[in-house]
Amino acid sequence: MLIESLFSGFQLFLTPLAIGLTLVGILIGLLVGALPGLGPLMGIILLLPVAISLPPIAAMGFLIAIFVGGSCGGSISAILLRIPGTPLAAATLFDGYPMAQKGRASDAIGIAIASSAIGGLIGGIVLIVASPVLARFASGFAPPEYAMLAITGLFAIAIISGGSLIKGLLAGCFGLLLATIGTDEFSTGYRFTFGSHHMLNGFHIVAVVVGLFAISEMAHQIMSKDLLDTPNVKVARPGFNSIALTLRHWKNLLRSSGIGVFFGALPGAGGVISSFTAYAIAKAWSKPEEAYGEGAEGGVVATESANNATVGGTLVPTLALGIPGDASSAMLLGALLILGFVPGPILFEQQPAIVGGIFLVYLTSNVFLLIAGILVTPLFVYILRIPKFYLIPIILLLCSIGTFALQASVFDLKVMLGFGLVGILFRAANYPLSPIVIGLILGPILENNLRRALLISREGYWIFLERPVSATLVAINVLLVIGALVYAYRKRQTRLSKAAQDIA
Repeated sequence: MLIESLFSGFQLFLTPLAIGLTLVGILIGLLVGALPGLGPLMGIILLLPVAISLPPIAAMGFLIAIFVGGSCGGSISAILLRIPGTPLAAATLFDGYPMAQKGRASDAIGIAIASSAIGGLIGGIVLIVASPVLARFASGFAPPEYAMLAITGLFAIAIISGGSLIKGLLAGCFGLLLATIGTDEFSTGYRFTFGSHHMLNGFHIVAVVVGLFAISEMAHQIMSKDLLDTPNVKVARPGFNSIALTLRHWKNLLRSSGIGVFFGALPGAGGVISSFTAYAIAKAWSKPEEAYGEGAEGGVVATESANNATVGGTLVPTLALGIPGDASSAMLLGALLILGFVPGPILFEQQPAIVGGIFLVYLTSNVFLLIAGILVTPLFVYILRIPKFYLIPIILLLCSIGTFALQASVFDLKVMLGFGLVGILFRAANYPLSPIVIGLILGPILENNLRRALLISREGYWIFLERPVSATLVAINVLLVIGALVYAYRKRQTRLSKAAQDIA
């Protein structure tokens, strides 16, 4: 089945449009990753309206390449400016910037790109091997299992994405409420439309996400005091000898990539946790003379291989179960749904060519990352010198054009602006935004399968405990909440005891 999927995927992928857009996606991903305040999620959001008008494999190749390139691009500004372009590159500061200070900026960027590409390829191998197995296991799932699986994904995102369990859950519930707006699929009745025909199909996910993330982020950037600052960046020209420098740390590379895949497959964990974990483990296993924190090559290898391997890991539950691992994979899931494909066992059974094509574009993205990343890095260094004052209007214009182009609807622009305000308020109150998107995507899956499960049940909610897999997922959900509550309690006690010591 796997070989057949890859072979049939070749026929869809080997077109000038799909290959060309994958390369373009890598370049865009590197750019949005390198520019502080943007990142892969922002790149996917801005260009999703363009992608959904393309053939499926070309569209997914474009978006996945932005995800891959953006996960690596943050290391460029982290190494040169000591400002991580994305949170994924925060741990790269520990050794990347000291390497640049020692005159090895080119080597540091080259190692970051090579490590990201190799880590991504390792993640791709796991994706190709693990996702069909997981999808085959999930093929026996019925509505009770899918309902509990959706709750598991929502809990995991809500618990891990923010500091407060309550705030994460409230944000997720807000997303679930948004998912109920529109026409009820079971009764064909209208819900929360307030008499507006524009809301019969609910809010378009692209308009919501652009508002929540892009508009609120640009508002945050506008309120900063460095709009007119021109960063002083030295030109770095990495070479292909960086591959050899990276492979000298092959044990670290394999271990960190494995850590990245593991955390990527856990919904909500993401590249930030995996990169810091990989760095901590690499430092613990290092020799004293490697001097981690003072410009060690192994530190850059660990963080960058881990955060790009996370991309492959997070696509495993996204494709096999329809449960996104983070906000970026949630947007990829949304793109698949808009293109007319339902991720999960059905996709693997009925559309093996699409699955194979997605596997191939992911692997090719990482190959392009290695080649293009090394060749065009000097160009991105020049772009880093552009003040935010000139970039923000361009981004806002792209947001507006892309959102309007979805359905040629002024209402979508109003939705975008409205959720931009919601995003600003949520940020001000320190509420995470990712659970809102996950709730909006998982809401229909949860509602439809919950209602189907209760319709076929003869004993009400007991159906979720009668089936082994469903009961296991219920137990996992309970443990997630209990674990989060215990962690929050201990954290609060530590804070109180520290405050008491300060007073004393």
